[in-house]
Amino acid sequence: MSDEKKLKTLAIDTSSMSGSVALCYGDKILSESLLNVRSTHSERLLQQIDQMLQVTGTAVADLDLLAVVHGPGSFTGLRVGLATAKGLAVAADLPVMGISSLEVLAMNLPFCAYPVCAFLDARKAEVYSCFYDCRTGFPVALSEERVLSPLELLDGLDGEVSFVGDGVSLYRALIEEKLAERAKLPPPSVHQARSSAVAALAARRYMAGEHSTDAILTPCYIRPSDADLPRKIKDSDSK
Repeated sequence: MSDEKKLKTLAIDTSSMSGSVALCYGDKILSESLLNVRSTHSERLLQQIDQMLQVTGTAVADLDLLAVVHGPGSFTGLRVGLATAKGLAVAADLPVMGISSLEVLAMNLPFCAYPVCAFLDARKAEVYSCFYDCRTGFPVALSEERVLSPLELLDGLDGEVSFVGDGVSLYRALIEEKLAERAKLPPPSVHQARSSAVAALAARRYMAGEHSTDAILTPCYIRPSDADLPRKIKDSDSK
């Protein structure tokens, strides 16, 4: 393994349409690829990874750690990312860490003086959300991850709050209407999740002794998929 303070980490994020991949060595970003285009992750993810490894002259055997966003986010995208990470982990006998998409977004506002609200579009007029204290540079969760309507979330807020995530542009008018100057809205470039942040979070946890394996890595949907709803309703009716 590499020097213990310099893990070589491959990170994958397929939780949204704009998927990204990063290769980091310690605090250094060797390469990062982000594609916000209308093609499926299954079509491009392995190609992104292969190109990144080739460009940096890295073999899978050179890696120390795999990191992957386990949700919440696109159900299909999450399954593709997790399957890819698990496959690489098994093939190369590597540890793999699952990271929250909301925590990754909060990484975009380090040392923020206000509570940070990760505000991710969940479709169906809802958002995935979690609050973080980012004053130390790394996010510390202040709440549980939830899925709810933007109005319900905003109506329950007191004080000044910073918002980050793709739901900000979608619901900006509502945020400003409800919170006015209490809402701190950073520029558009901040609202994109970065796989390099996924790598940083995973490496930090791994070095702190939190280890994981492909066998226990599962998606975190928060909300059941449409395919699961009929089954859940049927199970509920039978009780």
